[in-house]
Amino acid sequence: MKILYFGDVFARPGRDALKAAIKKLVPQHQIDFLVVNGENMCHGNGILPEMADEFFELGVDAITTGNHAWDQKQIIPYMQSSTRIIRPANYPDHPTHRAPGRGSTVLESRRRPGLRLGLVQVMGRVFMDALDCPFWTAEAEVNRLDDLDVNCILVDFHGEASSEKQAFAHFMDGKVSAVVGSHAHVQTADERILPGGTAAITDVGMTGCFDSVIGVKKEISIEKFLTKRPMRYEPAEGPGGYGAVVIDVNETTGLANSILRLRETTI
Repeated sequence: MKILYFGDVFARPGRDALKAAIKKLVPQHQIDFLVVNGENMCHGNGILPEMADEFFELGVDAITTGNHAWDQKQIIPYMQSSTRIIRPANYPDHPTHRAPGRGSTVLESRRRPGLRLGLVQVMGRVFMDALDCPFWTAEAEVNRLDDLDVNCILVDFHGEASSEKQAFAHFMDGKVSAVVGSHAHVQTADERILPGGTAAITDVGMTGCFDSVIGVKKEISIEKFLTKRPMRYEPAEGPGGYGAVVIDVNETTGLANSILRLRETTI
């Protein structure tokens, strides 16, 4: 099984880069499942239903989000009904005060009938909102997928601190096929297969304009650091690029054979 995962897609440059990359990479790597982090698709803040629909039509199997999941309020009813866009599973889950949407799903391959992939997202708590424990939440979600006889599972860990992301990957080692980090927008060069057979990378990086500060216009970010004044962020303009990984998974064991890190600066 081949899984292609794209890091945080940021605004129009990211969307344009993603479209071009899908056409190139899916046939090149014979991809079975295509997963994208889309929480910054809309001008760097959230995602609109029409954007999700567009990329589903282009072959994306599922979209993960993160702390910007609901920045565009139109996505809330969409997330309630769709099984192909998910949010972090460790948002509070009280029966009468439940976060919109779902934190995990099971995907059926549109390219190889009968092939299934479990997808889970959790969000870190270091320098982030104080959510439920991502470690125990992810383990519970994975156990539930195991009960459904889904043994190939991808986890998107949306977090700020590299230490928390790495600790989580080791905690999940041998329990899932892969743990990919999102949120930081800067790709890390530590892709690896852990001792238990789980593929991991601390952060896949960003899909967007690389001539920027994590997707934002350089001048705005510099001014904010120089003056400490609040500034309105604007997405950088210019050619986009992508950060992605291709993960090859043994369909029998659910463990990873390899992980390939990809980064192309212009499309």
